[in-house]
This record gives sequence, structure tokens and C-alpha cells, in this order.
Amino acid sequence: MFDIKSIKRKSIVIEGEDLIKTELLNPHKRSPLVIKPNMAGINLINWATNYRDWIDKNLLEYGALLLRDFAIKPTTFEPFIRAIAGELLDYSYRSTPRTLVNGKIYTSTEYPPQQFIPLHNEMSYARYWASKIWFYCVQPAKEGGETPIADSRQIFKLIPTKIREKFIAKQVMYVRNYGQGLDLDWQTVFQTDNKQVVEDYCDQVGIDWQWLNENHLRTRQVCPAITTHPITKEVVWFNQAHLFHVSMLPNNLRESLLSLLPLDDLPRNSFYGDGTVIEDGVIEEINNIYLQEMFTFPWQAGDILMLDNLLFAHGRNPFLGTRKVLVGMA
Repeated sequence: MFDIKSIKRKSIVIEGEDLIKTELLNPHKRSPLVIKPNMAGINLINWATNYRDWIDKNLLEYGALLLRDFAIKPTTFEPFIRAIAGELLDYSYRSTPRTLVNGKIYTSTEYPPQQFIPLHNEMSYARYWASKIWFYCVQPAKEGGETPIADSRQIFKLIPTKIREKFIAKQVMYVRNYGQGLDLDWQTVFQTDNKQVVEDYCDQVGIDWQWLNENHLRTRQVCPAITTHPITKEVVWFNQAHLFHVSMLPNNLRESLLSLLPLDDLPRNSFYGDGTVIEDGVIEEINNIYLQEMFTFPWQAGDILMLDNLLFAHGRNPFLGTRKVLVGMA
């Protein structure tokens, strides 16, 4: 007689790469690589923990990964990042308004919805930056609100040689003024109300500082315009000269500020590293190259976009309705 108890159960091993499928979002664009589940119920954190090398390898190859159709909750976002990259970074020496959500997860930049945020690499106005950045779409906007991306290697190649060589030789000086009620105050930027802490931080990272009155702080820092990826050894355009430059302000606001303040007193501005003025036409050319190279896709609720922060720049399109996108850096 056949004894069902004699049957030995065989364990079925499903390889991590079999749990997911990959495709290019646009066959005419190399990035982002889309990663989707092959079956329901995948524990994304376990998968990321076990296949961290695979993720790192593909992030280096494509520069941008888009995880789509996973059952991801907001509470999963930070543990997912930790599974790949370990400890997350605080958003220190801030440039834009954000709100801390929990842990080290922040809202994306809280500029007015009608405002386009030009493409840039996170923290490239500083000497220390995140190597990776993640965006999690909790709620896509009713209209617009995409996070366009662009390959920083291509941006570097397309910058006219004359402009590129001048920036490489002179670098970029970022000048910021805090405490005038026109931009972020120094307490928000440095996350402290202790002036000594601000001064110590600036001394540590090579920022020149000056208190012009009790609450008016001016900082200057010279940073490279390019950098080399530590692993791929590729050269990338890596600065925010265009984002800080006075020409990026709306015309009426720019004229109003310049009628009241000298260039050095503007809330923020960028110069060549020797302090000379960056020509408006140069900034316009750089912006046009970013616009030419940017790739846009509509967000879906639950999407996670992972970028190598040196290889890819990102921005934000204007939008209508409610939009909620979270950010983590490591």
C-alpha cells in the first residue's frame, strides 16, 4: 500500500532575480531600469537585503532604478533604504524647505506647486553629498508633478568646451545670505540656533562665514564644477551654479531684489570660484542642455525611484492637486 507519509517534501528555492522582472521604461532611453515583482507578496526588504549586490550592480550600470507595482507602504520606505545602504543621512546644510516625516525620511522640496525645480544633483553645492537618493511616491499629483531625470555624464559631454574648461579651472563660488527674511534662515539651514555650532560646522567643511549683524549671516564656499565617480571613474557635471544663479529668479523678483540689494547681499547667488560674475548666457546654455537631456515619466502611487546621485540629476515639474513624494539619502 502506498504510504503518503513516506513522501518527503521538497523545498522549492526561488532565486531572488526570479522574483522580479526588469524592463526599460522607454526603449529609446537607457534609464531608468524598471523593476517589477513576478509574483504577489514579495517581501521587498528581505529581497533587497539578500540581493543588495545585484541592486548596486544595476544602479551603477543604469544610474536610475524604478521599482513599480510592489506593495510598498510609507513605513516600508526607510527600512528598504537601510537594507541597501545602511545608515541614512540627515538633511544638513539645507538649501530648500523640507519637512522631516520620521526617522531620516523627508518630504521632497516644498516649493510652490506652480514652480519648476531645475534639474540638479543633490547637495552638489557642497563638498560632501549623498551618493544615493531615493524618492517614494505616496500620492501622484492630479496633473504634472513628475520628477524628471538626466544623465550627468551626458550633461558634462554636452557643455560647450569653452564653458566647461572655464568652470573646471575656476570652480564655483556659492554665496548665501541668511536672516533677511527672504530665504531659509540660518537656524533652518544648519538645524541649530547656536551660532558657535554654525561656525564650527563651517570651519570643518571649508565654508567662509561672516556675521554682518546679530542675525545676518553670509557664507561663501568654493566647490568643484565636476567630479569623478569613485567606482565607474566617469566624469560628471556636478554643481548647482545654474540653480543658485540670480538669473534663475523670475524677472520681476530679480529686478526688485537688485534694486534693493547688491549682488553679494542676495539670498543666494553663484559666481566663478574667483568671485567674478557668471554670465547670464552661460547659465542659459547650461539650463537648455539639462532641458534637452531630461527624461520625464508619470509617477504611480507606490513607485520608488533610486538614483546614483553622481550619475543622475533630478528636478520637479509644476503640478496641480495634492502631491506627496518622500525622500531618503544615503
